Amino acid sequence: MSTSMLAACGGDDGKPTLNWYINPDGQDTLNQLAEDCSTDDYDIAIQLLPASATDQRTQLARRLAAGDTSTDLMSLDPVFVPEFANAEWLAPFEGEAGDTVLDDDVLAGAAETVTWEDEVVAAPQWANTQVLWYRKSLAEAAGLDMTQPVTWDQVIDAAADNGATVGVQADKYEAYVVWINSLIQGAGGNILDPDTVEEGRDAEVTIDSEAAEAAAGVIEKLADSGAAQPDFSTSNEGTSLGAMFPEDGPGEFMTNWTFVYQNYLGLLGQPGGPADEAELDDLGFARYPQTVAGEESRPPIGGIDIGVGAFSEYPEFAQEAAICVTDSDAQAALAVNEGLMPSRESVYDSPELTEVYPTELLALWRDSIDSGGPRPKSAFYSQVSSAVQSRWHSPNAVGTDTPAESAAFLKAVLSGKALL
Repeated sequence: MSTSMLAACGGDDGKPTLNWYINPDGQDTLNQLAEDCSTDDYDIAIQLLPASATDQRTQLARRLAAGDTSTDLMSLDPVFVPEFANAEWLAPFEGEAGDTVLDDDVLAGAAETVTWEDEVVAAPQWANTQVLWYRKSLAEAAGLDMTQPVTWDQVIDAAADNGATVGVQADKYEAYVVWINSLIQGAGGNILDPDTVEEGRDAEVTIDSEAAEAAAGVIEKLADSGAAQPDFSTSNEGTSLGAMFPEDGPGEFMTNWTFVYQNYLGLLGQPGGPADEAELDDLGFARYPQTVAGEESRPPIGGIDIGVGAFSEYPEFAQEAAICVTDSDAQAALAVNEGLMPSRESVYDSPELTEVYPTELLALWRDSIDSGGPRPKSAFYSQVSSAVQSRWHSPNAVGTDTPAESAAFLKAVLSGKALL
C-alpha cells in the first residue's frame, strides 16, 4: 500500500504516476507497454496482482470500495466487469474515447464483455478462447473428419475406442463453470436469461432446461467412459497437457485455451512436449465441440479488459493510457510475445502474427472469439459461479437431476435464502 500511495503522489519530476494493476500473465510485455505508453504528462507504474483471479477481484474490490484514488488502471477478468460497473467503481469511456475502444474492429465476443447498461465501461485488451486440440493420427485412427464440426459424443467415443483420453477442466473452480456454460450455450440455453441478467438478484434462472440436461449428459458420459483422465475431478488447464504427447499411447483430445500452441512449441524435444518436428506436426486444432449435433458450438470467452478506477485523480490521463495499452500495436505485441490473442479482428492479419502462428489457427481463434459465448453478465457473477460449482461438482456425480438441483440452489442464493 505504501508503494502505491507514494506512486500516486507523482514522480521526482512532478509528473503524475498512474498505477496499473495487472495480473501475472504477460508481465514482460505489459511492463514494456507501460513504458511505451508513458508520456510527457504522466508515467505508468505496474503493480502486480495475485495469480488467482478470485484474489485479484478481492484486492481490487477492497481498494475501490474504500474509494482508493491510487487505483488508476486495472486488468480485469471479463466476468468482474459487470460487478465493478454496477458498483460504480469504473469510469465509463464516453464520447470519442468510447468510440475508440469499442469500434467495429473489436470482435463481437470481446465487445460484449465491456458494456454495462449501454455504457462502455472498459477497453478490451486481449481475448481468450478454447479450441479442440488433438493428435491428427488419433483422429484419423478414429475415423473422424476434423474438417467438419464434431460433437462431444464423437470425441468421447473416439478417445474411448482408441485407448486415448479427453482433457478438460473439471476441478471445483471457475474453469469448470466455463465448461458448463459453454456446454449449455452450445445446446441453446443459458445459466441466466440474458434479457434479465442485468437485473441482478432478480434475474431469471434458466439453468433447469433441456440445454442444461444435454450439458449434464456430456459430463456424465465422459465421467463414465474410459476416456476420462485419472484426475478428472481435479483437472485444470495444466494437468492434461502432458497427455497429448505421452511416451507410449495415442495422445488425447483436449479443450483448452490459446496458450497451448506456444506451450508445446516451447517444449519441442523436452519431457511433456512433442519429441520432434514430426510429432509437433501431428498436433491438430479444430472448433470447440458441439453439445448437440447440428447446433453451432459456443466456445468460451476470456481475456483481459482494462478498466479505469472511478476514484482516480487523473481519469482523463488514465483513459488515454488505457487506449494506448489496448491499441493494435499493443495487442500484436501481447500475441507474439506472450501468446495472448487480440480482441481486434485486424490484428489477426498483421505480419507480426502470421509469421508466428499458422494462418488457419489464427482464423480459428478469431472466429471462435467472434462467435463465442460469454458467461452470465451479472453483477453477482461470483455468487452465480460458486452456486453452480457447488451443485455440479464432483463431475463424477453429475446426472439428469443436476440442472434442477442447481437451479433451485442458485435461486435461493440470489434471493438471500441460502448461503454459499
